[in-house]
Amino acid sequence: MDGCMPNEMKTLSDYLRPGLDIVAVGINPSLPSVRAGFYFANPRNRFWRALNGSGLLPVLLVPGAAAMDVLVRYGIGFTDVVKRPTANAGELRAEDFRLWAPVLQDKLTKFAPRIVWFQGKQACANYLKYAEEISPPLDWGEQSFRLGSMRVFVTPSPSSANAVYSLEDLTGWMRHLRALRAGLDC
Repeated sequence: MDGCMPNEMKTLSDYLRPGLDIVAVGINPSLPSVRAGFYFANPRNRFWRALNGSGLLPVLLVPGAAAMDVLVRYGIGFTDVVKRPTANAGELRAEDFRLWAPVLQDKLTKFAPRIVWFQGKQACANYLKYAEEISPPLDWGEQSFRLGSMRVFVTPSPSSANAVYSLEDLTGWMRHLRALRAGLDC
């Protein structure tokens, strides 16, 4: 942990409350996001453009701390598998996941969203390995397993480092998430 205890580390705040439809889970906060104080702050990250193009929300959002509050009002919260910020996810080690995945497990149990939305297979796989002690096969979209009563949905990471997936791909997966959410109300 680079010599500091988890409660002494500067990181992003969670955006969680009871009654959320969706909790988006990233692998860990980026340094630009920690500096800016909101998720997906790097201007090259495609999250906000994909979100606005997906129709997941009935409003368009401008990236910023105020947008995070709007997302929560619309039933979408945010947290991470690991709360230690890094320049890139490649800097994370097994020790980080062993420490932080059970913390996320406690948060998910406490807040029990209807859908847990992992931003990337690596985030999901490491959470499952270190918190749930399972390693099911993962694909994009809704998974065949649940975490308690929570559905699990995985989309490609919107990071600009994940250039294999286009903005259109990301937007499409968020549209699938929107459909899953809408289907839960039927």
